[in-house]
Amino acid sequence: MERSPAERVLPASPNWYCGRCSDASQDGRLFGFAARHTVCLLEARPAGPAFYGELVGHTERVSGFSFCPCPDQNYLCASSSDDGAVKIWDTHSLAVLIEHSLHQNTISTLHWSPKVKDLIVSGDEKGIVICYWHNRNDSQTFFPEPRTIFCLTCSPHHENLVAIGYKDGIVVVIDISRKGDVVHRLRGHDDEIHSLVWCPVVGEEAICSQHEEFQEEITAGRVSEEAAGTKGYCLASGSKDQTIRVWSCTRGRVIMTLKLPFLKRRGRGVEPAVKERIWLTLHWSKSHPARIFSSCFGGELLQWDLTQPGKRKWELLGTSSEGQNHCRIVFNLCSLQVEDRELLLSTSMDRDVKCWDQLTLNCCWTMPSLGGFVYSLAFSAVDAGCLAVGVGDGMLRVWNTQSINNYYDVKTFWQGIKSKVTALSWHPTKEGCLAFGTDDGKVGIYDTYSDKPPQISSTYHKKTVYTLAWGPPVPPLSFGGDGDRPSMTLYSCAGEGIVFQHNPWKLSGEAHDINKLIRETNSVKHKLPAHTEISWKPGGSILAIGNEDGSIEIFRAPNLKLLCTIQQHHKLINAIRWHHDHGTQPEMSYMIASGSNNAVIYVHNIKSVIENSPERPMTITEPFRTLSGHTAKITSLSWSPHHDGRLVSVCYDGTAQVWDVLKEEPLHNYRGHRGRLLCVQWSPVETDAIYTGADDFCVHKWVTSKQEHSRPPPGKKSIDLEKKKSTQLKPKAKKKKKPPGKQPSTQEVGDWLNGGEDMKESPLQENRMSDQEGEKEDQETAEKISLEAHKVLPSCPQTVSGVDVPKLSSIIKTLPVRKDPIKPGSDAFVKRKKPRSILPLSTNMDHRSKEELHQDCFRVATFLHAKDMKEDLASFSKEPVHLGLFTDRPSLYKMMEAEGKSHLENGHPELFQQLMLWKGDLKSALQSAAERGEITDQLVAISPIAGYHAWMWTVEAFARQLCFQEQYVKAASHLLSLHKVYEAVELLKSHNFFREAIVIAKARLRPEDPMLEELYTSWAAVLEKDGHYSLAAKCYLGASSPYDAAKVLAKKGDTASLKAAAEVALRAGDRDLSVTFSFRCAQEFLSSRNWVGAQEVLQQHESLLGHRLVFCFNELLHKHLNERNLVESRSPSIPCYHSWPVKQGGCFTEIVIGVWQSIFGVNTFEQSQKILEQLRTVEYPPTTPNTHPRQLLFHISHDLTLAFLNLQTSSWEEAVKAFLRAVTRSYDAGNFNLMQDICNLLFPTVCDHLREKLDHTDSQSMVTFQSLEAFVAYGQLYDLWWDPRGPSALEKSELQPEACSSGKSFLDQSNAKLNSSLEEAAAETDIRKASEKTEAKISVEPDPFPKSNGAPEETASPAKSALSMEREVKLEACRVLLSAEHAAVQSLQRDISRVQQTLTDMICQHQKNNFHQSATNGQNEEIETPSGQAWSQDQVNEQISLPDLTKQLTEANKKLAEFPENIKASRFPDVLECCLVLLHIDSQDHESVISEIQQQSLDLLKKYRGTHICKDACEKFFS
Repeated sequence: MERSPAERVLPASPNWYCGRCSDASQDGRLFGFAARHTVCLLEARPAGPAFYGELVGHTERVSGFSFCPCPDQNYLCASSSDDGAVKIWDTHSLAVLIEHSLHQNTISTLHWSPKVKDLIVSGDEKGIVICYWHNRNDSQTFFPEPRTIFCLTCSPHHENLVAIGYKDGIVVVIDISRKGDVVHRLRGHDDEIHSLVWCPVVGEEAICSQHEEFQEEITAGRVSEEAAGTKGYCLASGSKDQTIRVWSCTRGRVIMTLKLPFLKRRGRGVEPAVKERIWLTLHWSKSHPARIFSSCFGGELLQWDLTQPGKRKWELLGTSSEGQNHCRIVFNLCSLQVEDRELLLSTSMDRDVKCWDQLTLNCCWTMPSLGGFVYSLAFSAVDAGCLAVGVGDGMLRVWNTQSINNYYDVKTFWQGIKSKVTALSWHPTKEGCLAFGTDDGKVGIYDTYSDKPPQISSTYHKKTVYTLAWGPPVPPLSFGGDGDRPSMTLYSCAGEGIVFQHNPWKLSGEAHDINKLIRETNSVKHKLPAHTEISWKPGGSILAIGNEDGSIEIFRAPNLKLLCTIQQHHKLINAIRWHHDHGTQPEMSYMIASGSNNAVIYVHNIKSVIENSPERPMTITEPFRTLSGHTAKITSLSWSPHHDGRLVSVCYDGTAQVWDVLKEEPLHNYRGHRGRLLCVQWSPVETDAIYTGADDFCVHKWVTSKQEHSRPPPGKKSIDLEKKKSTQLKPKAKKKKKPPGKQPSTQEVGDWLNGGEDMKESPLQENRMSDQEGEKEDQETAEKISLEAHKVLPSCPQTVSGVDVPKLSSIIKTLPVRKDPIKPGSDAFVKRKKPRSILPLSTNMDHRSKEELHQDCFRVATFLHAKDMKEDLASFSKEPVHLGLFTDRPSLYKMMEAEGKSHLENGHPELFQQLMLWKGDLKSALQSAAERGEITDQLVAISPIAGYHAWMWTVEAFARQLCFQEQYVKAASHLLSLHKVYEAVELLKSHNFFREAIVIAKARLRPEDPMLEELYTSWAAVLEKDGHYSLAAKCYLGASSPYDAAKVLAKKGDTASLKAAAEVALRAGDRDLSVTFSFRCAQEFLSSRNWVGAQEVLQQHESLLGHRLVFCFNELLHKHLNERNLVESRSPSIPCYHSWPVKQGGCFTEIVIGVWQSIFGVNTFEQSQKILEQLRTVEYPPTTPNTHPRQLLFHISHDLTLAFLNLQTSSWEEAVKAFLRAVTRSYDAGNFNLMQDICNLLFPTVCDHLREKLDHTDSQSMVTFQSLEAFVAYGQLYDLWWDPRGPSALEKSELQPEACSSGKSFLDQSNAKLNSSLEEAAAETDIRKASEKTEAKISVEPDPFPKSNGAPEETASPAKSALSMEREVKLEACRVLLSAEHAAVQSLQRDISRVQQTLTDMICQHQKNNFHQSATNGQNEEIETPSGQAWSQDQVNEQISLPDLTKQLTEANKKLAEFPENIKASRFPDVLECCLVLLHIDSQDHESVISEIQQQSLDLLKKYRGTHICKDACEKFFS
């Protein structure tokens, strides 16, 4: 396919673990590096790189690349590949000039000779070196050593010398003019030779000081040198043993050894004896022969000055600023001379190509690259030109395409991803907010302007995430106000066909499946189709959902009401895009384009459907426009934001097409990619720039106006489909039914291994993109695995070469579960009496008739005669195969092949294997057994006969077979025999054999290996989910995460678990967490009324001393109340109190203080002050009638503890506030008895003491104290009313049950008494006369609770007199309740409340009237009040206008504002309620006192009159 040039390209990543796979041209114009099976060429400039082109022609990984160093041929270059070919290219035409395939093994390295302009030297894994002279098409083969070659380099000074580095650390120098004789064999390295470089100048004087002898020392930074001799050649070698050695080729020994330093920037110390993952590549500076550049651990680059005296000879590159160095190991270095500047170019595992200035040692530019399929592209709507790229290498990139100084300003994100990034979506309004979806079903959100890890949704999809889209929230996330819910939520659609709605404010919460809302809104009862694509219309009012069956459903937000269904496509929907809404024609915003697995794009205009909103969903079957031209499935679409009706599409046919939608015309066709296109985005900044991504690992930016083609090429087929067809095994002509106990046939297993067309996948997986065909994401394993290991028996030519065995890691994840295991009792295991013949076909043919046997003799004789006469034997190829036993070897092989095929068809693979072993073709037997899934332990045992690689391949295949048979532990054991520890651990982990996986990992891996921590945390997560918290905690401890261990132990919430969690946290050093769990444990003990256990838990922490005092106070208070039967006890457990010594006969206050001092040692002012500071930070919520009594008592204990501590520290004002909080808590909870008991227990002794200590000039303190006194008096007031010890106790006791049984009598009597007094007072014009009459009426009016017998009073006894004096004191204390200020404030507050309620009732009545009028068309109906009763005539007459009510409300608020704030804010009992109670207290004993108080009460009732007062007070009391 002809390719158009791209403006910019993000290329594929450079290949890893190659000795020389990048190089620069001699003229300084081009830099090339191997990327997968191509070579990427860049124009290298000091300011930045520019994409030049690609060299395409190899079919497998490129392993070596080198430019021609001759000035007149610097446009030529050579490459080698795993496909066995060496190609020579012309960089002007990007075409192959000549190639050879002389190597029979995998080529590992290649170099173009600096001295001979047409000589290319290459080496392979078997140790073969081939010299190829392309001008004369001549070659020579050498075999210096039977070892694996890792690198080689030709001498720049001698045309016949070639240095070769081997895997075992040997370096040899051969002379190709003397049949490859070894000139020098250099020993010293202990491990792989990664790089060899010759000194650019002749002689050793440039690098050695003029000393007679130098001592060799192999320590970091120390150099061993020996005296420089005569002029010779110097060679430097870099090895995996972490050393650089400089050799003298004249004497054949080392003259300098450099040890790599362990740099501090690596973050942790490393034992010098521990070998880490490293690739040590070298480059010898041409302009400074005494300097060598090398890679180091973790991606650092070093410059070594060989003439520098002392220990340290190295200097780190890129130290002027952070972030210049690579972050992973470096594989290749080469230099480039541009504009009088010598540049150094490096390629690394971090997928970056960096350019360095060799003079300043600073990084000039960085070229990013991609290591996987490009699945998704997304431009930010906020930051124009900011392009997000989702790649299959487990990373996403953000490319600032508008950067002026750096065309490749790319930021990479990898944290928290760990899988292929398959979907991206920018937040439409929030800058830097990028959502991503992955191949393993993960959905997360990145803040691209910070370095924090992403937020990950707790809800995972079961399969690959296809699409992400931001849209308005739909129920249930749409409920609530604007500040309670996000304005935009994230929608994700994945391979299982479900669309989730994620709350970006709370990704830890559960995501919602919108199918539930669709079912509820549209009353759907049938099964919904699997969803594959979602797209919101700009504006967020309409949602389009594409389905697996090819339909597209249009919904209206927020309830997702179905408007219509587009039934146009018949295959899975891959892309849906709405036209933008800022065009010149507004109606075009209703156009929606869609693409599916067929090659046609449909555009629909659904304006009429959206605007008319039909009652029933419509079905659309005719498109508005049809765009035809592609020849494979459509993968992505994008509308031009700069034009109306212009669309770009990408397809599996490898092209991108720009369409004029209204005219249905193709405009421009881009053919620059080399694979299937997966995504496309039209630039929001440049009108004719488009960005496309494909499975060639590249992102291209191209311009529409520069394309020479206007439509896709006709008849283009999928490249991968052709490959599959060409490598497909031919089906057998004859098949028999399998017996029930037999294993799958060869064809079935072979198809599964090959990934052929017969392999069945679900439609969602089959029709979406996958990079399993070509993407190799974990190239790090190549460090320890031979390059032949993944091939299928390469040295066996008669085997099927198209079999592509999947990677073991992918087999572990995708293996199907075998549901019909072979049972030992099946027919397949029945032993035969007579052994089967191994050659049944030929045996049967020899038992035919005599005439047929004679014919066989004739044929054999004719064959032998023809063979003796050297005639053509082709005519005998059709003879019966059984005659091969008597003719030649090829015929015998043919017979054995037929016999073996017969054994396989008849279900006797063991006989076939035995036959192949006779033939000497054990590899074919192994191959067949692997294809049929019939490898046995015996086959594995004899497989080493076929060679080391065959044994390795057999063990791997047997491991896959065991996985298929669910024998995972045995499979892991076989993997361990190959030293594949990580694969074995991963296999066990993926099938939940965590215990076995941990045993292997701890036994075989380093203690600091992250795999161990991952195993423990994964197992802990599973155990935690199943409720095994103790074992999960041990796993977290094994992962060195005591915080998580403590948290998971506390999940059960019982006392034992919380206590254990606190102890674990304490032993781990996390005291704050231990304190939290200890306090929770103490509260759990409190719920079971076990104060002893609570104190034992709390006493472990000094910081909880304040809480211990609170629990102590709670225990003493509960004990006191329990003795008086004032505590509700529904718990079956018996209270567990401490046996603390207390002062007998002392008051409660003295008891509490005594226990604090004796038991807890709180004796000093400083101790009390410190505890106060601890407890003041604790706040509890306000009390309501629903508060649990146990919780209420604990909160009161906390407040009273604060009050007592304030008394100890003489903080009188704070003590008053704390006492008031404790009293009002019981009052707010409606527990009147508890309030009375607390007041009687602590007051009035404390009140008198506080009154003396308070500052009487402080109004705020006095108001608070007055409130406290009022609540104390409020409790005593009801004691006086109901006290059975009063003068009329007997009479009251007889009537009290009646009064308490029904509030009506008391209510009626109280109303009658109050109304008669008020009405008579109102009738008199003189207030004084009214008062006198009222007093007279009170004196003569019968008591509402009359005495039953009217017996005369007896003379008061002395005890009765003392009781009478006590009542008098209490009556005097009740005067504080008759506060005129508080009565006025409460009256105004009630007036305001009544006016507000009236306004509310008026509004409700008005709405109800309007509703009834519209419902009954004007008919007169009775209108009910909000309470459910009809409005009376009096209520109608009392209604006033809205202005009057507003005026009343304003006046009341104005009066209320005149009172001090401290009066309005202070808590106070209801004054008028207290007045009513005082009017009904018996006045026989203290007539003067009670009369005066009752008169004050009556005056307050007169002033703040209202018959509702009595009713409200009585209802409140009796409820």
